[in-house]
Amino acid sequence: MALKIRLARGGTTNRPFYRIVVAEASSPRDGRFVEKIGFYNPLLPKEHAERVVLKEERVKHWLTVGAQPTDRVAKFLGEAKLAPKPVYRETPKKSQPKKKAQERAKALEPAASE
Repeated sequence: MALKIRLARGGTTNRPFYRIVVAEASSPRDGRFVEKIGFYNPLLPKEHAERVVLKEERVKHWLTVGAQPTDRVAKFLGEAKLAPKPVYRETPKKSQPKKKAQERAKALEPAASE
């Protein structure tokens, strides 16, 4: 039984509200879950205290049992200092210009500074 700590969406159209739940990996996003361990309201400002609320004891319990958080939940847990914060790169390497385009840009730089 693989467990995930993930978000289950609630709320109406254009007014999202998420519960942070422990669920089996095979169950649907908004379907059956094992336990609610918090909630996330993206409509509140980032500084607001009730934007992300977690039951710390239960989060620690499920992490020790082996539940794996999703990327978004791992970010929340990292900010709450309940788990190591994941490292994200600023820009993916895929979006960088290719080799020839970088060479052309370097060739144009001295001409642009004159």
